[in-house]
Amino acid sequence: MLKCIAVTDVRVGMFIHEFCGSWMDHPFWKSKFLLETEKDLLRVKASSVTQLWIDVSKGLDVEVGVASASAEEMAAQADEKLMAVEQSPPLIRAASMDDELRRAVKICATAKAAVISMFSDARMGQALQFEQAGELVEEISESVLRHPNALISLARLKNADEYTYMHSVAVCALMIALARQLGLDDFQVREAGLSGLLHDIGKMAIPNSILNKPSKLTDNEFATMRDHPMAGSQMLLDSKQVSALVLDVCLHHHEKVDGTGYPHRLAGEQISLYARMGAVCDVYDAITSNRSYRQGWDPGESIRKMAEWKGHFDPFVFQAFVKAVGIYPVGSLVGLESGRIGVVIEQKAGSLLMPMVKVFFSAKSKTPIPQEILDLSKLVGRDKIVGRESAETWGFRHVDELWSGLAN
Repeated sequence: MLKCIAVTDVRVGMFIHEFCGSWMDHPFWKSKFLLETEKDLLRVKASSVTQLWIDVSKGLDVEVGVASASAEEMAAQADEKLMAVEQSPPLIRAASMDDELRRAVKICATAKAAVISMFSDARMGQALQFEQAGELVEEISESVLRHPNALISLARLKNADEYTYMHSVAVCALMIALARQLGLDDFQVREAGLSGLLHDIGKMAIPNSILNKPSKLTDNEFATMRDHPMAGSQMLLDSKQVSALVLDVCLHHHEKVDGTGYPHRLAGEQISLYARMGAVCDVYDAITSNRSYRQGWDPGESIRKMAEWKGHFDPFVFQAFVKAVGIYPVGSLVGLESGRIGVVIEQKAGSLLMPMVKVFFSAKSKTPIPQEILDLSKLVGRDKIVGRESAETWGFRHVDELWSGLAN
């Protein structure tokens, strides 16, 4: 169980789960560790951190008599938060997929320009400025709140030459959706989004000849590419503008739960929750996006393949991710029991196997049919998805136009 306590109440034997505040406020690289020495206890108390979270299932609890005082403080804080909520602006209203797609086009354009600016500064070795980043994360977060599928799906439709920049936008949106699915609070959601936006900034230290190579990398080139998490984390560390959480995702989003990832070959819970989230979001967008050297995979097929990569992802995090994007994400090509083929255009809450599908082709007659939108959750017993289909096998082009309304 987690408890938020004052630094003055910390004692040796407690398991520190997280420091409250910026990573610059405390002297430790890790935010999760067992406090074992008086020396480290003094370092905690000498820092500018005033509160932290402990995990009493992994270490000592607060001393008797302290808990009630902390509870009173927590109650007072809860009252303050409640007042803040009552005085806050109205909640963001849900939007239709079509309406949010129109908004998302503009958001993606703004986001792309902002990321290009930030990343260009990084490539040129200039001081990084992240003022726009926070506003951008808020805008993307609001879009995901209005409709969880629109911007996430749209950001997948990136050109090969803009991959590096739009990949960051897509991972930001995916991290926000996943954080909300995991039930994280608003602050944690924003931090997750920012970490997604900046996770690949280290690629600006990689030569363009390698970064944009249209063919398979050599072993030496791949070794150079693997340096980008270390390079990015150093850039963020030097900037002194982001939290330890954001820096950690940048450094460890290529770690795998079985310990075969890089750069530090961390395993299991050695990898932070946010880095485990970053690993899933990063890979999903990478394999579903068109690159200079290959076509992106179908979203539904990508989910199926990722589920088979044992030891790569945290099972709990991956399960939450599937709930966030769907077993058949928007854009998936599917075959129905009725013999029709269609593309998933929207998810249905609580019905992962029964999304909205736009049918346009008959697998029986092998001819186009009038387009029709089916809500499979209302057709139980009459029609259902029986499998994924391949656009390449059928010779379909511009499938994404069917759900996005955008010409390729």
